Amino acid sequence: MKKALLVISFGTSYPETLKNNIESCEQQLASVFPDRALFRAFTSGMIIRKWRQRDDITIDSPHDALTRLYHAGYNDVAVQCLHIIRGDEYEKVLHEVEAFRPRFKRLVLGAPLLSHFNDYLQLMQALRPQLPRLAEGECVVFMGHGTTHPAFSAYACLDHLMNHHHFPARVGAVESYPGLPLIIKGLKQQQIRKVYLMPLMLVAGDHAINDMASNEEDSWKSQLENAGIVAIPELRGLGENPMIRQMFVDHLADALNEEGKTA
Repeated sequence: MKKALLVISFGTSYPETLKNNIESCEQQLASVFPDRALFRAFTSGMIIRKWRQRDDITIDSPHDALTRLYHAGYNDVAVQCLHIIRGDEYEKVLHEVEAFRPRFKRLVLGAPLLSHFNDYLQLMQALRPQLPRLAEGECVVFMGHGTTHPAFSAYACLDHLMNHHHFPARVGAVESYPGLPLIIKGLKQQQIRKVYLMPLMLVAGDHAINDMASNEEDSWKSQLENAGIVAIPELRGLGENPMIRQMFVDHLADALNEEGKTA
């Protein structure tokens, strides 16, 4: 059978960020599944259009990628999404996979980063090596994207578990709960005077650069500093962390093994 590995992410328009985060994940996955031809898709139509208009580079949507694989004669397709939670972007992928399932002999989808309870514990283990050396009155604040989807609760769950396990970090979200004002209130209660800002996102893209790290008055950096807390941004996406890349590998391996048991 012709086998394919399709890696799907939201995407990024920054070439260096693409290389350091998305390509790194793709290559780590490809190294573990060398019998599969590697393909890429983005779920963001806006980013796909930007690559086409700016660089004349075509990147498939999940629908286009699966159509291409079907017409190319691939009949065993392993799909891994690089999304953090089971939110709207993941559901786009799930919808396409279910629609295309009858066209392939085997079509398997690996879970997003935070899908099971143990994923939260593994993520904390993976994040620990990238934490700076922290003095008293310092901690890390991770910025998640946030979503109106019910999966927004993943961010609060991670924040709660970090507190429970005495992990020196807080988790907030740009577009949902827990919001930055709540995080600032908690930091003041803990008498935190300095934080390191890091994206809880696959790539350090527009949200990390503008909403988190910029000097604009509504950025997280500015809001923290206005609250009397020194904020040091670190622009590094989760895709640069090899332990997090391995979590995606494990999720795809689990999906393939589970599908093999039921086949």
